[in-house]
Amino acid sequence: MKSCLSYKGWAIFSDRMKDVVIAKLSAQCDELYSEAYKQMQKESLHPLWERGDCDWLAVVGGKQAAYRGVAQYYQSLVCNADKKVGEEISRLQYALELFKTAQQTMGKATYFQDYVNRAQKALTESKKDNDFIYHEKVPNAKDLPAIGKAPLAKALPVTEKMSQSSKDLFENLVPVPVLQAMAAYSVRKTELVNTEIMKLREATQLLNSILASLNLPAALEDSTGAEIPQSVKDKAESVKSSGGLGELQKMLQELPELLQRNQEILNECNRMVKEEEDSDTQLRNQFKEKWTRTPSAKLTDTFKANVVKYQTIITNAIEADKKVRGKFENHLEGIQLLDGDLSALQAALPSCGSSGASKSSAACQLRQLMETVESIKAERDVIESELNSPTSDMQDQFLSALAQDGAINEANISVEALGHNYGSLSKQVKDSLTRQESLVAEIQRVNTDFCKEKSGAGAAAMQREEMLKKLAAAHDGFMELQVNLKEGSRFYNDLTNLLVNFQNKVSDFCFARKTEKDELLKDLTSDLSKVSSGTPSIPAHHADSTPAAPMSAPAAQAAPPYPVQQQGMPLPYGQPGANPYAYAQMPTGYNPYAYPQAPYPQQQHAPAFNYPYPPPQTGYPQQGGFPAYPPTGYPPQQPPNQQPPWQ
Repeated sequence: MKSCLSYKGWAIFSDRMKDVVIAKLSAQCDELYSEAYKQMQKESLHPLWERGDCDWLAVVGGKQAAYRGVAQYYQSLVCNADKKVGEEISRLQYALELFKTAQQTMGKATYFQDYVNRAQKALTESKKDNDFIYHEKVPNAKDLPAIGKAPLAKALPVTEKMSQSSKDLFENLVPVPVLQAMAAYSVRKTELVNTEIMKLREATQLLNSILASLNLPAALEDSTGAEIPQSVKDKAESVKSSGGLGELQKMLQELPELLQRNQEILNECNRMVKEEEDSDTQLRNQFKEKWTRTPSAKLTDTFKANVVKYQTIITNAIEADKKVRGKFENHLEGIQLLDGDLSALQAALPSCGSSGASKSSAACQLRQLMETVESIKAERDVIESELNSPTSDMQDQFLSALAQDGAINEANISVEALGHNYGSLSKQVKDSLTRQESLVAEIQRVNTDFCKEKSGAGAAAMQREEMLKKLAAAHDGFMELQVNLKEGSRFYNDLTNLLVNFQNKVSDFCFARKTEKDELLKDLTSDLSKVSSGTPSIPAHHADSTPAAPMSAPAAQAAPPYPVQQQGMPLPYGQPGANPYAYAQMPTGYNPYAYPQAPYPQQQHAPAFNYPYPPPQTGYPQQGGFPAYPPTGYPPQQPPNQQPPWQ
């Protein structure tokens, strides 16, 4: 900035700014460049300016010398105004030395040459005046008084708040190693949480399937054998409140549309990549080594790998959709009954007499075990919510580790933090799975005794129990299908966003390659159009039969390499009854067959060069100049009263 102000003072305001002010500004620039030169010589700061081909040390050193010379020059003008001729001469001599040093350091012979010329002129005049008038002693440059400095700006400490906003825009800014460590920790945390949640859900699904196969707890509630058990009514109400069969079918029909949209986007990406590569290969085979741009096969490897990856994901999703649809078909009848009226549901249940087994000791034990099952499910819901809730922020730990050791051992810190934050939850998951194993074994044992007590109820009771099992399995299947379809819809929508971003990248790449291809084709076609075919050489027999030009022919223009006039061909005739044509002398190389010639007007007196056409000759036409003497006339070959065919 100081340099710009000084230059502005020299170039623009030199007529309005005093010389002493410009000298002080230049002296301040000299000091700043000197300080910059010292700082740049420090080893720790070399990476900041050792970039490119420019020698910044030479630039800064040259500018320092130049600005010191400018300061001495303008101070000499101040001395001239004060009639201090000796000091003026000393400062001018010193200024010339500094300008020379700046030119040598910068490697530019014309650097500050304007000031060199002005200082040299002023030095010559001052020496002349001093020799004839003043006779003052010229002091040494080292003994000259220092030039004052004019600081236009000073450095101020940076304020803590860069804006009036209460939020610091850079409060979340962290070093790159910390950011990478936090990303790795997030991946480890997500993997751990998903694994534990998956264990809980799989165990719960297994428990529900076992209970459904045993018709529990519906078998305990069916005391009369004619009414709908309360658990079945609750399951039916749960299905209806969740949207029922219609909502399930709607979600199921959306999956193929989402799948088709993703497949179309991926196919379009694959088509664009393939077309671009095929076009590049075709042009490369056509132009060979002239087609100098990078082959598309080397640039599209990442795109092809992503296409294969996304296609694998879509293929796996198709298989998952088939499993979901199969589960839907298996439980369709039971879901329809649960979604319908209670009267239709009661009609679908076979009726049987009361067996009295619902009041036995085995039934009482099963009811207690069912309460334990519900408590385990509630505990798992709490554990899952705690696993999904955020626990701690690792930023401070990674920052402190980076400050202490200068590096981050992410693996050890992350494993220790995950064990501290999720160790107790992982232990609860393990205990829950262990309790379920013993609980299922106890339920199966007690249910065997309960079934023995009900064995005398008859075939109707068995059919009713099978229907109750089917309804329980349909309810569990409905809940699982809802979760699966919601996850599938979310998966396809997220995949669509990824594929759209991927398509945009492929489209940008293909557009850039097309622009590059068009420019290269334009350059190649323009180069081909500049290539001109050479003039065909004259056959040897033409050159041998060509006579030398007579002396009377014009010598200023040489004969053309092609025949001037085809011999032995008929020439056009004039109008019937007209006098012979009178031609003026034609220039050398004139060809009358180049374009149609209108007959010249009739003339009373022929000019001196009025020759008839030469007679027909056999052999090759002559290529020399005009003959010295006209040959005999050309005999007519067409009746005078017949018009030529081209008229």
